[in-house]
Amino acid sequence: MTAPFRSRVAIVTPWYPSTQRPFLGAFVKAMVEATAPGEDMTVLHCDEWAGRFGPAEEAEILRAHHALLPRTLRPRPTVGGAALLHLPVPLAVGLSYATIARRHEETLRAALGGRPIDSEVVHAHVGLPGGWAALRNARPDARVFVTEHATFLDAVLEQPEARAMYDELLRRCAGVFAVGGAVRDPLVAAFPEHADKVRFIPNPVSFATTRDTPVTELRRWLFVGGLIPRKGVLRLLEAFALCRAEDPSLTLTFVGEGPLQGRLTERAAELGLSEALRFTGAVPPETALRLMREHDVLVHPSQFETFGMTVVEASAAGMPVLVTRCGGPEESLAGIEDAAGELVDVADDGESLAAGYRRLRDRFTAGMALDRARRELADRYGYEAVALAHQRAWFGETVPAATADQERADG
Repeated sequence: MTAPFRSRVAIVTPWYPSTQRPFLGAFVKAMVEATAPGEDMTVLHCDEWAGRFGPAEEAEILRAHHALLPRTLRPRPTVGGAALLHLPVPLAVGLSYATIARRHEETLRAALGGRPIDSEVVHAHVGLPGGWAALRNARPDARVFVTEHATFLDAVLEQPEARAMYDELLRRCAGVFAVGGAVRDPLVAAFPEHADKVRFIPNPVSFATTRDTPVTELRRWLFVGGLIPRKGVLRLLEAFALCRAEDPSLTLTFVGEGPLQGRLTERAAELGLSEALRFTGAVPPETALRLMREHDVLVHPSQFETFGMTVVEASAAGMPVLVTRCGGPEESLAGIEDAAGELVDVADDGESLAAGYRRLRDRFTAGMALDRARRELADRYGYEAVALAHQRAWFGETVPAATADQERADG
């Protein structure tokens, strides 16, 4: 890139879907798709490439990388008419959050040839590293905003240097958008003097497409997410075994990848469930959404979520949800819990999840208000509503009264 790019809005993010990791940052892509139309927008994807190397080797890698990076960047189109720049960030394994944020800052500066981001608005995802990198590379007159949705926020704030950096970020930025109480509450508790800068704006979800035919039976279970302990996938498998013993027609599809896939496969064989399970691996977001329209119920047994975007996406796809009260989902579905599905407490075994499925199945047979849940969620989290909230914050533009009323209702 021989000259600095210019755009009205720049998005700085550590996550964005790529060929290698099509799932990572799907919510950021959705935010771009919702807000980019009508704007001149560039996405700066600071993609972490981790490796094991010592300090001397790391210094040489960074020197060569920073020298070559400005010559290799080529914008390419992405959703909503935005342009996308991919910026690899070499990282040694085991760095602190503060050091990782500085690596993002340095990589972004090197990519821009030392010049600031030439945008009047710079919007970053997660305070560290995205917000810090954006703040340190923005024009002096730019307005810098951050969307915070990191599940690891508590860990960031536990490290003194990272906490101090977050304090500086809050002092200097124009505003922080928390996707839910699970991230807003820790920020306000840690930095009460900045509470007025932290407001709610959720992740956007597309409601443009629904299923061809409505769900008639809750037999095809679907899980979408990482196959990691926090997502509760082992507990899900145990609950599925209990329910399939009562109904052998049940199936379960795992969409995603992670270190627990081997244990899930082994345990499924022990339980005699191998033929009832399907693992798709990581798939592009559009494929995951299509699979939602082809299954009957989303089962989301996570231990902690900041928002629960997958749950809202499932409702948008016209399917009921069975989800744990793990932070974000009970906020996302507030007021329409029974219309959208069934919420259960987080537990260590599968029995409570299985009991929740039985209750949901019985209520579904008697009739549920899935269409009402879908309409209300579209009003809260649809592209138009979330885009207008961002535009109002970015540029101070007038928002229609209905949207302003919804923002007040959401927090």
